[in-house]
Amino acid sequence: MTTDDTSPVAPAKVASDLGLADLRAALAAGWADFAARPLFGLFFAGIYVIAGLALYYLMVLRGAVEWLVPAAAGFPLLAPFIAVGLYEVSRRREAGLELRWGPVLGALRGRGDEQLLMMGGFVFVGFTFWMILAHGIFAIFMAESGIGAQSLSLFATPAGIAMLAVGSVCGALMALLFYAVTVISLPMLVDRDVDFLTAIIVSLATVRSNGLVMLTWAVLIGAVLFAAMLPAFLGLLVALPVLAHATWHLYRRAVR
Repeated sequence: MTTDDTSPVAPAKVASDLGLADLRAALAAGWADFAARPLFGLFFAGIYVIAGLALYYLMVLRGAVEWLVPAAAGFPLLAPFIAVGLYEVSRRREAGLELRWGPVLGALRGRGDEQLLMMGGFVFVGFTFWMILAHGIFAIFMAESGIGAQSLSLFATPAGIAMLAVGSVCGALMALLFYAVTVISLPMLVDRDVDFLTAIIVSLATVRSNGLVMLTWAVLIGAVLFAAMLPAFLGLLVALPVLAHATWHLYRRAVR
């Protein structure tokens, strides 16, 4: 650690002095970005809301209740990729660049070097692993319950409660790992010409150097997204853009 409270991680220096005041400042800046150009936030969040409603329809109304809990737990893991376009909005506002749909949507392709695409593939493989693991936990605990997988009442049984407890612990650990990997790496891939492995290293270094603050940010993101999903996912129309813009500003504070 250097005397200016940064740790060198090529090609960047990672701040090790983040505080709760930085989280408040990031949230304030995130709200300002959303309030200034809300259509971008509503567009990207709307995609996420529609996907959530479709997921609910497939899992509950079509009788695949056994996939409901793992899907609901894993669904927020995909939010950072919906946020990529919003990182570009914040980047362009910060740089004083014109905000047009072409460049903002183009950010989803990355910087033309497929690094963002490879990052997406990495996370998709991890998400698939989580779904398989969660379904295995469901099978272990519910095999002897005698209750049909199509019934929500299975979650009120002793086996169902035990399944939820074990699944929640495993899901929380998976979510924390995904968070540590993506919280800084994705905005960095939008901002800089680096490979995705370097971006992951910088992200992990930021979380390690600012453990308490970054864990607080993770808990805050999880709690806000969970609460926003309850009213038919509609709360995500505001919560997701604000958190995405705020994450950009936290990245800018953390990586120098």
